[in-house]
Amino acid sequence: MKVMVIGATGAIGSAVARELAQRHEVIAVGSRSGQYQVNIEEFDQVQRLFAQAGSLDAVVVAAGALHVGPLAQLAPEHFHVGLRGKLMGQVNVALAAQQYLNDGGSITLTSGVDTDHPIRGAVAASTANAGVLGFVRAAAIELPRGLRINVVSPTVLQESMSTHGPLFIGFEPIAASRVALSYARSVDGAQTGQVYKAW
Repeated sequence: MKVMVIGATGAIGSAVARELAQRHEVIAVGSRSGQYQVNIEEFDQVQRLFAQAGSLDAVVVAAGALHVGPLAQLAPEHFHVGLRGKLMGQVNVALAAQQYLNDGGSITLTSGVDTDHPIRGAVAASTANAGVLGFVRAAAIELPRGLRINVVSPTVLQESMSTHGPLFIGFEPIAASRVALSYARSVDGAQTGQVYKAW
């Protein structure tokens, strides 16, 4: 299969690209590097990306900005970071992808463990991540041509503990390579509307 991985240079995205490259042709996309570059917050850029890449069998998104900070200090613009980046950025990809994916193709998005297990400082992030879950569940029943859509909800990575560890006290971190297996289940599997919890 021909699979596009958006966010392919990040900790999760690079692990996903390595996992999928064992079986598929992977197109690596980043914001500033990779075979193609895109800002997923800009729908016209996303549309151009798919037009340039041509027909695909699957697309994975492991990208999207979020804001982290205590509730008492949040303003609407802090929520807009995640709503534009993590939520609408991924929605933009899904909306464009349905026009370019081959019949039976798949879309895999990313949320986060904080949607099920809230942590301090992640109110804005949890709001955006929960929106991704809602979008996937609703879109799954309407996608045409046998297209599938799922979401992976990863916990904190072992590779990210130096920066994110203080937010996830008591959580067991897992390796990015293990998280990548959940994306492989979505791409290579047959389910739709699923939340794969990589905890």
